[in-house]
Parts: sequence; C-alpha cells; structure tokens
Amino acid sequence: MLRVIPDFRLAAVRFPLFHHFRSRRGGCGGAPRARDPAAAMNFSEVFKLSNLLCKFSPDGKYLASCVQYRLVVRDASTLQILQLYTCLDQIQHIEWSADSLFILCALYRRGLVQVWSLEQPDWHCKIDEGSAGLVASCWSPDGRHILNTTEFHLRITVWSLCTKSVSYIKYPKACQQGITFTRDGRYLALAERRDCRDHVSIFVCSDWQLLRYKILLYSLDGRLLSTYCAYEWSLGIKSVAWSPSSQFLAVGSYDGKVRVLNHVTWKLLAELGHPAAVSSPSTVVYREAEKSPPLALGRLAFPPPRAPAGPRATTESKYEIATVPASLRTLKPTADRANPRMGIGALAFSPDNYFLATRSDSIPSAVWIWDVRKLRLFVVLEQLSAVRSFRWDPRQPRLAICTGGSQVYLWSPAGCVSVQVPGEGDFQVLSLCWHPSGDSLALLSKDHFCLCFLEAEEGVGTALGQQDDHT
Repeated sequence: MLRVIPDFRLAAVRFPLFHHFRSRRGGCGGAPRARDPAAAMNFSEVFKLSNLLCKFSPDGKYLASCVQYRLVVRDASTLQILQLYTCLDQIQHIEWSADSLFILCALYRRGLVQVWSLEQPDWHCKIDEGSAGLVASCWSPDGRHILNTTEFHLRITVWSLCTKSVSYIKYPKACQQGITFTRDGRYLALAERRDCRDHVSIFVCSDWQLLRYKILLYSLDGRLLSTYCAYEWSLGIKSVAWSPSSQFLAVGSYDGKVRVLNHVTWKLLAELGHPAAVSSPSTVVYREAEKSPPLALGRLAFPPPRAPAGPRATTESKYEIATVPASLRTLKPTADRANPRMGIGALAFSPDNYFLATRSDSIPSAVWIWDVRKLRLFVVLEQLSAVRSFRWDPRQPRLAICTGGSQVYLWSPAGCVSVQVPGEGDFQVLSLCWHPSGDSLALLSKDHFCLCFLEAEEGVGTALGQQDDHT
C-alpha cells in the first residue's frame, strides 16, 4: 500500500484553482457550428518543477515530478502527494517502468541511477557506473532490467533487478534514438558503429544475446525486407514515425519532405512537401492573431511598445482563417554550421491513424496536419511564435501545441482553440504531455508545472464525421 505523507498536502481536495475562460475558435461564416475541442477546462494550481521532469505513469494513476534532488509522486486525479523520495544529487532524468511499479532517477553528474518502488516504499536500489560515467538510462519493457549507456558510448550495461546480474553490449552508436524495443518486448534493436561502418543489431531480451543484424528495413528473423534512400550526396533522414497500426512509416528528411511508405511492399505511397505558400483551396489555414482589448469610447488607440525577442508576453490570442493562397513565415538556415535548422524536425500520427502532424524546421511557426486516408494536406496552423512541441491525445484525434508562451493550443477536426493558462506571473509552456486517458494534460515550464483537466463531451465521438465540412 502507498503511504500518504501528511506534511505535503494540497491546499484543496481536488482543483485548488478554478479559472473560467471564453475560448476563441476559428470557424467559417455560415458553416454549422461545431463543438470546441475544449469546451470546458479546469486548471490546477502551479507546482514547482526542475528540468521539465514531469511524467504520468503508464497506467495513468500517478504523476511524477522533480524539484532538484527530490522526486514527488502524486495521485493523478487528486494531485495529492503519495510519496516523496530524496536522491543523492540533482535529478537529470526520470522514467517509469512499464507496469508503473518502479521509477528510476538518473543522476548523470555522479554516474548514478536510483530506483524507487511504489509498492514497497522502503525498498530502493542504487546503480553506480563508477569511472565509466553515465549519459543515458532507460527501462527494458519487462520493467526489471535497466540499460545504462556509459560516457563516450563505450558500452551499454544491462542491470537486472531480480537476479542482480550484469550484461554488456559493445559498440553503441552515439546518435539520437539509437535504441528501441519491439512492442512485445522480446527483441532490442540497437544502432552500432563497428569498423567505421553503421550497423543495426537485434538482441534477444531474455538473455541479451545478439540475434543478427541487418541494415535498414528488416524482419526479426534477419530477412532484409527493403532498402530505402530518399536521395544521395546530401543530408538524409531526420525523423521517423510509425503509424499506430504499423501500416505506414513516415520518414522526414532534410529536404523538407515527408515520405510515406507502406508495410506490404515498402514502396513510396506519397511524398508530402512543405512549401512556404499554401495554395490548395481544400486546405484550411488557421492563423494565430493577438486579441485586441476593447477600447472605451472617446479614447485613442496607441500602438503597443515593441516586444523583446523570444516568447511573447502574456497576451490573449485567437485563431483566424486565412485566405488561400496563404504565405507562411520562413527561416533561412545557416548553411555553414552543423545541424542546420531545416528539414522535418517532428512528425507524429494520430491514435486513429487518420492524421499525421508535421513540423518543418525552416517554417518553425507552422504545424501541418495531413489526411492520411487521402494523403493530402488537411489543415495548417500558423502560430505567432515557433512551435516548441506538439502531442496527440492518446484516445482521440486531438492535438495539443505549445510555443513557449502562456497559451496552450488544441486542434481537432471540429476546430481549434487558443487557451490562456491562468495564474500569477508568466507561465511559459515549454513542453506538454497527455494523461493516458486523454482527460488531462500536463503543462511544463522551466521551474513549474500544472495540469489542465479537459471535460469530455458527448459530441467528441462525432467529430470525425464533421471533418469533411472543410473539404
């Protein structure tokens, strides 16, 4: 059973702070009014946070957050503190086990990993990599093994919490997302660098032995399925995303295009470009605009002072529908520097496989939403600031977006809305994550976080039937 620490209680039982707002949604004149993506939203009070470390447990029951060297575990529905753990140094990374029974805290500066149990609060585990150092740590799908990557990517150490055994995997490649598991947790795919060549190796998670390796697209038994290269002699693939049904593989490249491959023949289905101008009359372009405050009669309106560079001040905004063709703001990349800001930096499928959201780093203020069934551009959302992050609701086609300002944006086939985050001071939303049920959304700033509770409506299930109104 979980302990409730009496010294750390919320000021109220559930929602300590209620805020009422009037949503600003984009819509076409004369078209039937659809329900807003967020008809009723309640916000919690603001809590302290460090390093944007705030994650829901996989079962949706708990919410873990970090404040320097402290790990706070709350009830996800009431936000009451259930456990408070103290680590040996400032926490740089946290991760839940797949069964939500354990949570690891990585202390990269000390080369340590501390593991805590929610079922047995007195039990804890400390893993010390010693002089080898530590740059990354993650769970295996069974929730009983921890994979630590040492400094300079010399090796990956696999620690077993059950048998206390240790296994080693050599030659991991220093790259982003160089390690992934199959959905059933039986196999591990690892990007390796051997003899000045890149390889992908397959390991069996039961004994952490090498199965075999092939390059590019392959089956688990080692058969080479297909090789794919969008082009040669230039920067290549930047981002990859599987559809939830595994029927499509979206490949984002540095040339600003997304290639969609099918899982049967691994052939190209569509090539989705991201031009600076949207000309298709069947595409709806939502453009964020600042909401002007009402003026009293007899008073003159003076232009507002020039805002400093960076995230915008706390000004309310709304969405307006732009006329097509519409031009989007572009960013010229610096060609003489490493990792230029160009290409498809983010892409994700909606949980129902109907939509694909993308962001081009050369057009950072726009989110492109594609109709996967028709393989065409459906909606473009152009923000006033660069898009920091976007996440799909895990239960329905609803997209949450943040730009580093004090607003959170929601889109669904019924429309889009800009919501001002209430509270004292300037709460800048730098990242966000959904509760597994889709009923709440965690908004993360540099030093704090808060939860946004969304009340579901009966009309949500019929939203997909209304999307053809824009075509």
